[in-house]
Amino acid sequence: MAAVLLLYVGIVLGLYVLIYYNFIKGRQCTSDVSLQGKTVIVTGANVGIGKMTALDMAKRGARVILACRVKETGEAAAHDIRTLSGNSQVLFMKLDLASIASIRSFCKTFLSSEPRLDILINNAVLGLESKGKTEDGFNMVFGVNHLGHFLLTHLLLDRLKQCSPSRVVVLASSAHKRGKIDFKNLNPSGETWMEILQAYCDSKLANVLFARELANRLQGTDVTCYAVHPGRCHCLSSSMAQC
Repeated sequence: MAAVLLLYVGIVLGLYVLIYYNFIKGRQCTSDVSLQGKTVIVTGANVGIGKMTALDMAKRGARVILACRVKETGEAAAHDIRTLSGNSQVLFMKLDLASIASIRSFCKTFLSSEPRLDILINNAVLGLESKGKTEDGFNMVFGVNHLGHFLLTHLLLDRLKQCSPSRVVVLASSAHKRGKIDFKNLNPSGETWMEILQAYCDSKLANVLFARELANRLQGTDVTCYAVHPGRCHCLSSSMAQC
């Protein structure tokens, strides 16, 4: 009986490994393109997908700006990435996407201190743990995930054009399929769990539409736009609200 049980367990584990590595895990990026001389901004780069993205950019030799809300975790992430990548050109700059004033301040500081911007990665995201309004009165999830990145991209667009070929990357999600943007009510309260979930889906739909329209408007400028769904990822933090 024990032998039969072990056989079944072995078969189940074998099937799991087969399915995981062929259908769930997906492929890893094998590109080794150098980014020497390039400057990259990654929002929400102190945790999770953003931190891993910034690490990859640093390993390729780019100058990487970690645009994060929390100074302590942002500076700690910059230290980690410098250590792991061997690249000293990894810097923290404070950015709170829930604040128009902070976004404008970030862009003013960046544009006055950094001569290049080759890649803008709009990664920072708020999820279901976030509710209420931004300091400017917008739905918190929709305000950070879409409106904040919209303004950030707009203010940095001229520098991206000057440094073309360049690109804008927007972190999307398959949740956009459940998005239903109500143009008569673009600022829902965002207090209940269902309202927050809908705001998240709406923000992801807005991200995709924004990337599509921006790509249309930038045709011929050598600035390209991408909306990227990362799939299932194991984040380095249990909370995305840290960004």
